[in-house]
Amino acid sequence: MNQVWDWDAAWAVLPELLMAFVHVTLIVTVASTAIAAVLGLLIAILRMSVPKPVAVVINFIGDFIRMTPIVVQLLFAYWTFLNVEPLTIGIAVFGIHYSTYMAEVYRAGIESVPKGQWEATTALSMSKTRTWTAVIVPQAVRATVPALGNYAISMFKDTPFLLSIGVVEMVRAGLTFGGNNFRYMEAITLAGVIFLLASYPTSLLISRLEKRLAYNY
Repeated sequence: MNQVWDWDAAWAVLPELLMAFVHVTLIVTVASTAIAAVLGLLIAILRMSVPKPVAVVINFIGDFIRMTPIVVQLLFAYWTFLNVEPLTIGIAVFGIHYSTYMAEVYRAGIESVPKGQWEATTALSMSKTRTWTAVIVPQAVRATVPALGNYAISMFKDTPFLLSIGVVEMVRAGLTFGGNNFRYMEAITLAGVIFLLASYPTSLLISRLEKRLAYNY
C-alpha cells in the first residue's frame, strides 16, 4: 500500500516544477501583464476619446472578451492559428483577456482625475496628446497600480489553463510526472505551494504599495 506522502517523489518532481515555473508560468505572467497593461490603457483612452458609436462597439468587444471563459478563448485561438506556437498563443490570449479588466481600472483612474486638471490643460492650450501623456495618464496610473497588480496575480494563478492547449506549465508538468510515476499528490501539492510562495508575498507588497500611494496621494 502506498504511503500518503513520498519524499523521494517530492524531491524528484520539484526540479521539473521549478523549470516549468521559470520557463513558462513566469514568462507568460510577465509578458501577458505587460501586454494587458499597455493595451488596457489604450482601450481606456480610446473609449473616452472616440465618438460615442465607436465607443459602444469597443465596449461590446471588451465585454464579450471579459465575459467569455479564458479557456474557451485559448482553445479557439489554438485551433484557429495552427501555425503559431501554443506558448505564444497563451501569452497573447492572456494579455488580451486581462487588458479588458485593466481597461476598466484605467477608466476609473482617469475619471478620478479632478475636473480642474482638464480645465487647466484647456486654459494652457495644451494639445490632446500632451494633456493625456503629461497630466491625465500619470495621475490615473498612480491611482490604479495596486488594482493592476492584483490582476497580474490573478493572471498568474490562471496559468494552469494553458494545459488545455498543450503548454507544459507547472500543473501540466505535475500531472505528467504523476502519470509516469503514479504519484500525483506530491506533484500537485508542491505546485500549489509554489503558487502560494510566489503570489502571497506579491499580494502583501501590492497591499503595502496601495497604502503608501493612498497616504501620499
